[in-house]
Amino acid sequence: MTKNFHTITYSQVIHLSHAIDTDIPQWPDDPGVEFATVANISQNGYYLRRFSLGEHSATHMNAPKSFHIHGIGIDQYPAQSLVLPGIVIDICEQATINPDYALNVADVLDWEQKFGEITAGSVVLLHTGWQNKWLDKNAFFNQDAQGIMHFPGFGSETTQFLLNERQIAGVGIDTHGVDPGQENSFTTNSLVLAQPRIVLENLTNLEQLPPRGTTLVMGILRLRDGSGCPVGVLALVP
Repeated sequence: MTKNFHTITYSQVIHLSHAIDTDIPQWPDDPGVEFATVANISQNGYYLRRFSLGEHSATHMNAPKSFHIHGIGIDQYPAQSLVLPGIVIDICEQATINPDYALNVADVLDWEQKFGEITAGSVVLLHTGWQNKWLDKNAFFNQDAQGIMHFPGFGSETTQFLLNERQIAGVGIDTHGVDPGQENSFTTNSLVLAQPRIVLENLTNLEQLPPRGTTLVMGILRLRDGSGCPVGVLALVP
């Protein structure tokens, strides 16, 4: 039997997941993060907590089941689908000027002029700078008087281009949604998750990654039939 082995070389390993705490930004109406001590060293000889949080809390990965009735749950992702090359597109400048900025096809083509065509099977990470607002919930969601959120994301036409023309494996972002904040139809989520591809939200430390060459390792919680789960994402940087 012939086996194919892939060699990964790296010089750094970087956390792309925020630490989970009780005061992290939560999507409206999502359950809060709760911790409760159930055993301590003085009484039990060991320390143990119980915790609860929503499946789409903190740095998390969405599963097809979250947007498609017959989609798979987070537990059904094959192991090999969770170790993938990552590329980073930086729109921090655009997002600073316009918080509603949506990545467009021209942005992608400009990136490719500099760094080469996006390789099929890559996860496209969008660095917007929003990770720097994580400790300020108001700034992170940036809601107006009508409660509409304003943060950047992937444009729907761009998502279709990346899926159809570049055959990407998924998308990720440092905001609470791959869709722009004022977009309430979750188009990018729905398009990407029509197949069991990757959607990562609330990433951090994207400024530490090169435009291409990183390998992403996504440690999911295999919640049976889960709509998603908090995820530990590691970046192996060459």
